[in-house]
Amino acid sequence: MNYEILKLDVQNSIAVLTISRPQALNALNSAFFREMDQMLTDISARKDISVLIITGEGKAFVAGADIAEMSKMTEAEGLAFSKKGQSTFSAIEKLEIPVIAAVNGFALGGGCELAMSCDFRIASNLAKFGQPEVNLGLIPGYAGTQRLPRLVGLANALYLLMTADMINAEEAYRIGLVQKVTEPDQLMIEAKAIAAKIAAKGPKAVKKVKYVTRQGLLTDFTVGCNLEAKEFGTLFGKGSEGEEGMGAFLEKRKPNW
Repeated sequence: MNYEILKLDVQNSIAVLTISRPQALNALNSAFFREMDQMLTDISARKDISVLIITGEGKAFVAGADIAEMSKMTEAEGLAFSKKGQSTFSAIEKLEIPVIAAVNGFALGGGCELAMSCDFRIASNLAKFGQPEVNLGLIPGYAGTQRLPRLVGLANALYLLMTADMINAEEAYRIGLVQKVTEPDQLMIEAKAIAAKIAAKGPKAVKKVKYVTRQGLLTDFTVGCNLEAKEFGTLFGKGSEGEEGMGAFLEKRKPNW
């Protein structure tokens, strides 16, 4: 596929996926979702990528969905556009590898929803977050009403969703939406450093942490604990990642994953 909106750069098992539509503040349109779906399929098939970082080009991460495109939609088309966004962002969540959002600027509406579909978020201190859909007589359509309360709590989520307030990176950090705030020129350096730290861990273990933790949120505590025990057990035995990791620890050497 010929990508016109997305750019992918892979170095030392870390992939940086840049949304490059700066003239429209990287607004999400149908072309973006087509490209992202294919990009995620391509990334899933690659064995040379351990961690994915998603960021935006210019002064926005993603400033929202493309209102010019949405304004012409019928009810059925709006439903389909919402389902498409939900499907694509769920595919980001379901990637086996960790996904980090490096939020360089505006992350509003669909942009905030995209960031929330990543496993965690690092933000420049110039970043702004918000769900302004009610200003347009709309609601979030890409699972923002579902992910936001799971990340920041019900009251914080409803406050942001109902007031459409835009918050800065420090406030996003305070409420748990963001895990780290950096200077603008340090954002990608920090994101890559965190990605490298994760990439140096047991690759199967990292994937299982993501899988078990996310699945646990979808079920009750006991079922989640049973899944954890099952996946824990798979890392033991002859030739296993656990055997190598524990052996390296006891022998005071770096593991050979």
